[in-house]
Amino acid sequence: MKTQIKSTLASMLVALFFVHSTDAQNTDAKSAELLEALESVTGGYKTLAAKKDVQFHYVYDNFDKGKDVSTERHIFNGEHSWASYEQHDLNVMPGVKGIALQSYVDSKPALTLDGKAITDEKALGGTIFLRKVNFYWFTMMYKLKDPGTNYKYLGSEKVGDITYDKVSLIYDANITKKEKNDEYILYFNPKTHLVDQFYFSLPDWGIDKPILKMILTYVEVEGIVVSTVRQGFMPNEKGEYVPIGVYTFSDITFNNGFKKGDFKLD
Repeated sequence: MKTQIKSTLASMLVALFFVHSTDAQNTDAKSAELLEALESVTGGYKTLAAKKDVQFHYVYDNFDKGKDVSTERHIFNGEHSWASYEQHDLNVMPGVKGIALQSYVDSKPALTLDGKAITDEKALGGTIFLRKVNFYWFTMMYKLKDPGTNYKYLGSEKVGDITYDKVSLIYDANITKKEKNDEYILYFNPKTHLVDQFYFSLPDWGIDKPILKMILTYVEVEGIVVSTVRQGFMPNEKGEYVPIGVYTFSDITFNNGFKKGDFKLD
C-alpha cells in the first residue's frame, strides 16, 4: 500500500500551538501542521458555509455494474440534503425504473419514486446513508476538523515522483454516536497542501479496514476548492489495486437560495 503527504509551514512552536487550538480534534504536532496548511488553501468550513448551499450534477460510475446519476442539492448550515436520480442502477432502488427523489431534512429521510412515497425501511435507511455520504464526499476537505476527529502522523512515503506525508484519521465513537466509523489514511501534497489521495474503510459495506483507495482531482469553483473527480480502487486477491469506479461532480453552483423546506417531499 502506497501513501502520500508532506507539508512545510511553521516552526515546531507554531505546530504545538495548533495542537492546543484545534479543540475539535486530538492530533499530534505534525498532523496539525498539515491540516492547518490544507485549511490555508481551502479556507476551512466557514468559507464553504458562507456559500450557503450547492447544486451539482453527480455521476457515480461503477463501470459494468452501472451508474447512479443525480442532481444533488445541499444546504451547508444544518447539512440538509436532496437529490433527484434520473438513473439509479446501484444504490437507489436498483432494477426499478422512474425518477427517484431523496431528501434528508432535520435528520428525517424521505424517498419517492415518480412522486409516490416509498416507506420501505431498507430503502429509507439507504436514503439516510446516501444523503449523508454524498454531502460528506463534497465537503470532506472542509470537515477534517469536525468534532471527534483523531489524527496520527504515520511518516512519509514516495508515490510516483512525489514524497507525501501520511496521516491516520479515526473518529471518536463517543462523539459521533456511531457504532462503526470510517477510517482514513490521508496523503497531503507537499506543494499544493491538498490531499491527493486517501485510503478508507466503509463499515456500512462490511469493509472495516482502510483498504479502499481514492485518488482526487481538484477544481476551483467560485473560490472554493472542490475534488470534482474521484477515482476509486480496491485490492484484488493478489493485493493489486484495480479500478472500481469514477465519481464526478460537474455543473457546480453555489448560493442558489435553497431553503430546507424546498427539500421536503411531503
